[in-house]
Amino acid sequence: MSLDETLQSLGWRPFFQSQVDPESDWTLARVLSVHRGRIEIAYPGGRNTVTLSGKSAKLDITVGDWVLVDAELPQVKRRLQRSGLFQRKAAGTAGEVQLIAANVDNLFIVTSANRDFNVARLERYLAIAHDAAAFPVIVITKADTVDSVDEFVNAASRLSPGLLVEALDARNPLDVEVLRPWCETGQTVALLGSSGVGKSTLINTLAGTVLSTKAAREDDQRGRHTTTSRSMHRLPQGGWLIDTPGMRELQLVDVGDALDEVFTDIAKLAGQCRFADCTHESEPGCALQAAIAAGDFDPDRLRRYRKLLSEDRRNTETIAERRARDKLFGKMYKSILADKRRENGGKR
Repeated sequence: MSLDETLQSLGWRPFFQSQVDPESDWTLARVLSVHRGRIEIAYPGGRNTVTLSGKSAKLDITVGDWVLVDAELPQVKRRLQRSGLFQRKAAGTAGEVQLIAANVDNLFIVTSANRDFNVARLERYLAIAHDAAAFPVIVITKADTVDSVDEFVNAASRLSPGLLVEALDARNPLDVEVLRPWCETGQTVALLGSSGVGKSTLINTLAGTVLSTKAAREDDQRGRHTTTSRSMHRLPQGGWLIDTPGMRELQLVDVGDALDEVFTDIAKLAGQCRFADCTHESEPGCALQAAIAAGDFDPDRLRRYRKLLSEDRRNTETIAERRARDKLFGKMYKSILADKRRENGGKR
């Protein structure tokens, strides 16, 4: 990275400026990568590695975050509020949330022209993109391996009005040129997609880096995980690209409003139902069921919407319940301490 890097070239926005005291001596920095107990940061003038300990370890820092750093120590003093955040329910836990990336402008949703292509998975990624206020572009890789990509492009394009879909060979620089407008100076791009779809290959072509890639298993065309930690890569056009590990168990958390943006066709029809609380199952006057009966609406899309909505509600309620339990436990603990103090005559 050039030592002439500016805050603007790192992705600085007026949104962040309003959170900073102009008289502060702390250094503004962008988080380039997150590892266990440490982060790598970039700022005008260079880079540094900062250990996370004490209070800084509790800041829930993720790649793409902006932080204020005491450069002499060095130590993170504060994390700035995010303009957007990608997150998911962590696999195998009850109510825990895993941060994916913060302050992302554009999202490349990567799939491939083979059996990995999955409409339901793409709808999940689109909901996450809308929730994080990132502009989504669906990228279909391995276009060179099929006679025609029309089937894949058409299926993806139908998911949302005006959705941009690009089919390409991720190894071919000329093909990848169509993605350059979202990689300009100051822009931050993230990639999401399951293992083996060619994310690392796409990064190699976009950024001119050489990341480790592993061939997809021939029996099911599903790849092995290559990227093990999230990181930001400098792009030749001046932008930044965030790579994320392949995620098989991507679950939604608190994205109810974003689902309405992804499934605008359902929201539009639902507004025509006789009852405002219509569940679109067997109620009289249901516009969705009428459209399905007339052959004008895909019942599988309604089924997928219900599944995602149910999952989001379940995961979001789990988090709320956990917080309520924590709050109740805290009150109970304070009450016990107060009783003990009274028993000891007010002594601590």
